[in-house]
Amino acid sequence: PSMIIRTGQASLEVDSLELAMGRVQLLARSVGGFVANSQMQAGAEQQRAATLEIRVPSARFDDLMNGLAPIGKVEYVNISAQDVGEEFTDITARVANSRRLEQRLIELLATRTGKLSDVLEIERELARVREEVERMEGRLRYLRAHVATSSLTVTVHEPAPVVGETGSGGVIGEAFRDAWRNFVNFVAGLIASLGVVIPGAAVVLLGLLGLRWIWRRSRS
Repeated sequence: PSMIIRTGQASLEVDSLELAMGRVQLLARSVGGFVANSQMQAGAEQQRAATLEIRVPSARFDDLMNGLAPIGKVEYVNISAQDVGEEFTDITARVANSRRLEQRLIELLATRTGKLSDVLEIERELARVREEVERMEGRLRYLRAHVATSSLTVTVHEPAPVVGETGSGGVIGEAFRDAWRNFVNFVAGLIASLGVVIPGAAVVLLGLLGLRWIWRRSRS
């Protein structure tokens, strides 16, 4: 039988993030799968989005893909297939050979009557062979599990906010706020400049009055 590992990624634009997440979970259960991992971002100035990793029986993978369109606008879909049949066959043959070697070592160990060093050498070789068999059988279990179950990572997000829609008043409100800030800065600068001009004018006026008084005294 074919040994194909199928994985995919998809992105959906939805009107309501929470509603779409619930519908994705229902879809996963309806095809005999489940949501393995989920992540959500919904900050004050961030685009609201969530990522859900779905595990589904490989035979129902196409049903899962076909169920995405009713949830939202499908933006992209990317599916990859990895054929691991050759690797599975190779490892299976290596396990069989190692099992035969293991049996021969067990028989040799049971009938060995030589030196202790020879017995210990056989035991070390037997332990190495058994460790190698366990590692290869673990790889076979991994391949079987991933062939039997396909995974799909679905990203759902709400529409991006309109550019320039900052604050609570939108673009027009922000323009009024900018105009008000500019007006306040102008008035503050004017007051600051008057703070220099008015004292200077007072000094000049006092000087002129003093000169006029001296001139009148000199004529009298």
